[in-house]
Amino acid sequence: MSPYDSDPDDRLPADRLVAPAADGEDQAVEAALRPKMLDEFIGQERVREQLSLVLRAARMRGAAPDHVLLSGPPGLGKTTLSMIIAAELNAPIRITSGPAIQHAGDLAAILSSLTEGEVLFLDEIHRMSRPAEEMLYMAMEDFRVDVIVGKGPGATAIPLELPPFTLVGATTRAGLLPPPLRDRFGFTGHMEFYAPSELERVVHRSAALLDVEIDPAGAAEIAGRSRGTPRIANRLLRRVRDYAQVEHDGVVSRQIAARALQVYEVDARGLDRLDRAVLDALLRLFGGGPVGLSTLAVAVGEEAETVEEVAEPFLVREGLLARTPRGRIATAAAWQHLGLTPPVQLPGGRVAAPAQRELFDPAGE
Repeated sequence: MSPYDSDPDDRLPADRLVAPAADGEDQAVEAALRPKMLDEFIGQERVREQLSLVLRAARMRGAAPDHVLLSGPPGLGKTTLSMIIAAELNAPIRITSGPAIQHAGDLAAILSSLTEGEVLFLDEIHRMSRPAEEMLYMAMEDFRVDVIVGKGPGATAIPLELPPFTLVGATTRAGLLPPPLRDRFGFTGHMEFYAPSELERVVHRSAALLDVEIDPAGAAEIAGRSRGTPRIANRLLRRVRDYAQVEHDGVVSRQIAARALQVYEVDARGLDRLDRAVLDALLRLFGGGPVGLSTLAVAVGEEAETVEEVAEPFLVREGLLARTPRGRIATAAAWQHLGLTPPVQLPGGRVAAPAQRELFDPAGE
């Protein structure tokens, strides 16, 4: 399968409350919650500072800024920053995505209709087809494309001049971009996961826009379960708001937030049902591992691809699970999080099964 054919984000289960990808409801709500200018954007301090310099310098020169590449996991604000770039430049923005551009002609049609100074936002740029990608090289560097008319020996290349524009590319998988394309971006910003304190500010800002009364402890509780992702924080806030309105007086406190997220099966570290099922099987059935991916997937009743692409990245990032050449193994933090006692190590590195623990360690030490 070609890297242009599919993307892991497309395989995320739509019913996961902690999924970083946006569904239709998220897209509608995010339009109202997005900050409009760079000063309003919360988090990503380094990227904001660098991008501010790029945009201010371009305004002073009266020219289009360098092309911008934004990389990082979904839900961190790449689309929002692209809209902010257009707003800061007081320029229109054209939005499209890599999967929508499968032929060079598709890209030529978009480029030829751009106006001077316009911002072209190309989401999932790593999924663009190879012919369109090669056309983009010349457009970015020389503001020109060659339109091929006809086929075979009689085909003719007609050069088409383009007005200066700014391309903003967004990708969750920067490693799939070929070096010639990466090199044509004058500014590259990598988006990092948010700290809990930054997510608290995001929750407070969103609560004000959604007219939700929330106290600092309630915001902190939601932020701590949001997996470092503003999109997830906003989604959890909306679910907690629903619970507070139905089961309480509408005010979101720490207790209300904790009860609401317990109903939605999101625990204190942001793990949901699938995450806990993977850890539970790894610990209870296989003594913490190592165990192969396919075996672990069968144990939790999921596809191996779902476990590997959906559950494991967050578990690894949280230090709860490790991928090794021998298979998946649980860390001490995983045993502690689920409130289980790690198995006893037997001579030769073997692990005692649960029924053997009292025999080898009767004192439980």
